[in-house]
Amino acid sequence: NEIDLKLKCLRSNNGGEYYNNEFNDYCSKNGIRRKNMVPGTPQYNGVSERMNRTIMECARSMRLHVGLPLSFWVEAVSTAVYLINRGPSSALDGGIPEEAWYGKKVDYSFLIVFGCEVFAHIDKDDRTKLEAKSEKCTFI
Repeated sequence: NEIDLKLKCLRSNNGGEYYNNEFNDYCSKNGIRRKNMVPGTPQYNGVSERMNRTIMECARSMRLHVGLPLSFWVEAVSTAVYLINRGPSSALDGGIPEEAWYGKKVDYSFLIVFGCEVFAHIDKDDRTKLEAKSEKCTFI
């Protein structure tokens, strides 16, 4: 992984997605302890559940604001996480998670508004001399 730390414990809710022989063998071989939570009790995962809610609310708002269909939910969630990791966090006393993780300042100069109108270049081999050199798109 990026910082050469070993995973020591995996906590899951008995939901089934982490239960198969191959995954169990992997955990055993790598010294990863498993802790099973009671299913249907998200209150035991307060911090992660709250962050999941924040991410989903942000993604939903961005997608609906620009009128993208539901099929673009993955792009909206990815963008939400990207932005949250580069914004101030109360858990870090206003610090930036990305800066705390990598130890360098975040560059915001290239950020583009999610869902804004952009123009993509059309290669000259894919158009005639009189056709448009670009086409209107939505940035996601």
